[in-house]
Amino acid sequence: MTLNRFCYLLLILAAVGSILTSYPVVMWLLLINVLTMVMYGADKMAARKGMRRVPEATLLVFGVTGGWPGAILGQQLFRHKTQKQPFKTYFFISVIVSIAVMAVAYHFSPFTSS
Repeated sequence: MTLNRFCYLLLILAAVGSILTSYPVVMWLLLINVLTMVMYGADKMAARKGMRRVPEATLLVFGVTGGWPGAILGQQLFRHKTQKQPFKTYFFISVIVSIAVMAVAYHFSPFTSS
C-alpha cells in the first residue's frame, strides 16, 4: 500500500470513528488535526531520508477538511513547507475555503438558533 493510500485510509477511519462518538464534530476536528500534524512530521522525515513523500495535494486535502490548525502546528514544529511556493499560497486558500465551509455549515445547521 502506498503512503498516499495509507493517508486516505486514515482519513476514512477518522471519519468513521468520529461518527460513532457522542460529539462527532469535536472528535473529527481532534482526529484530523492530530493526523495532519503527524503527516507533516512523517513527510519531513521522508524528505530527510530520501524516501517516498506524502503528495502536497494530500496535505492540502487534510487541511481543507478541518486539519489546517494541525497543519500550521506541524509546519512550525517540524519546519516543513514553511517557505515553499506555491504550496504556501495553496495552503492559505485551503484555510480560507475550510473556514468558509464551516461558517456556511454552522449558519445552515438545524441545531443553531438564528
